[in-house]
Amino acid sequence: MVVKVATESLIALQGVSKSYKQPNGQQIIILDNINLELIPGQIVALLGPSGSGKSTLMRIIAGLVPPTEGQVFYRNRPLKGLNPGVAIVFQNFALYPWLTVLENVELGLKAKGEPPEQRRQKALHIIDIIGLDGFENAYPKELSGGMRQRVGFARALAVEPELLCMDEPFSALDVLTAENLRFELLDLWLDRRIPTQSILIVTHGIEEAVILADRIVVIGRNPGRIRADISVTLPHYRERKSPQFQELVDRVYQILTKPSLEETISVPTSQPSTPEPPPKYQSLPPVRIGAIAGFLELLEERQGDLYRLAQELLLEVDEMLPIVEGAKLMNLVALKEGDITLTDIGKQFIAGEIDDRKQIIRTQILNNIRIVQQIHRLLLAKRNQRIPEELILDILEAHFSTEEAKRQLNTAIEWGRYAEIYGYDEPSGEIFLENIQSETVTASTS
Repeated sequence: MVVKVATESLIALQGVSKSYKQPNGQQIIILDNINLELIPGQIVALLGPSGSGKSTLMRIIAGLVPPTEGQVFYRNRPLKGLNPGVAIVFQNFALYPWLTVLENVELGLKAKGEPPEQRRQKALHIIDIIGLDGFENAYPKELSGGMRQRVGFARALAVEPELLCMDEPFSALDVLTAENLRFELLDLWLDRRIPTQSILIVTHGIEEAVILADRIVVIGRNPGRIRADISVTLPHYRERKSPQFQELVDRVYQILTKPSLEETISVPTSQPSTPEPPPKYQSLPPVRIGAIAGFLELLEERQGDLYRLAQELLLEVDEMLPIVEGAKLMNLVALKEGDITLTDIGKQFIAGEIDDRKQIIRTQILNNIRIVQQIHRLLLAKRNQRIPEELILDILEAHFSTEEAKRQLNTAIEWGRYAEIYGYDEPSGEIFLENIQSETVTASTS
């Protein structure tokens, strides 16, 4: 049965989910029940933490990856195979080093079967628009990072896509080059000098999303779900220091740092939104206790707005959020309306000596971190107080991909070792109990 979608939709996703089967037969869900419409005339930013499935979602839209469930519509028709209206700009340039700028830009046109002279003229035209005139015969090795990314833009735009997809296109560039390219792209879009009707950009930068986008779609993780669809009504060009700009950045920070918060704002979808159920298994952020401790010490004199704190510390969202999430899991910080403060436990941690800090972390993770609790109880149940790491990986792989399960285990081992709950013998791959004589004090935690 074909579901009717809105006539103005360029792309529509209805009930789209993506999962992968593990070697043990367990299905790991990457994306779950995604309902999303992309309409002409909008720049849409997909924003979310690492591992939320943003790039996978973009590849489903482009037809590079099929959904496990649900349907993708292109111009109201079910999408089969590659999406003919989509071109992608990748973050790592993806240029052929043995081809010139002109030859790289012509590739998409050649794949479409355009005659040589016609594709040459189209490629030269877009090279001129994108600011590479005079470099047609240069090779990628002769170009700076910013110029190579311009070639990526030109190659994508040469095929005149209705939807231009960009997968973190500025992340491999230095700060000034990235900023310059953002505004050059915005100039081309606002002046209607490029043929594309809509742009979808995957980003981990909140400011980048607010600067460029007409809509910000926030993706949660484990599994990936749409947590907010925010309409941005600020006129271009946007002033970073304006109260409206900073208010919107604060709101997005608040959503990203509070997994229980969910918004759907201003942009209707074809299907009613489904409340987000709680995660099946607690996910640990990939952050060391030392990073959390350093952050808390900086926070002692800078409590308040999380966005301004990130600006002051020059931290991107993917750098800041794991630290904040880890500190929050241990009840060391509190978050409210985009503001961050130290809790009483956090203040005790800052004031404590190294042994005091270890005891605080020990208490917090034994009370609040599920995988640490499970490791601890398994160790207590063993006569020799040792277990193989494969046992814990088997538990985690029922809830995470193989790669993510290893990351979760590494984090759990690092946290437990810091707190001297258990140790880890790398050659044998075994986790063993520390301080056996004191375990009766904490064995009653739940």
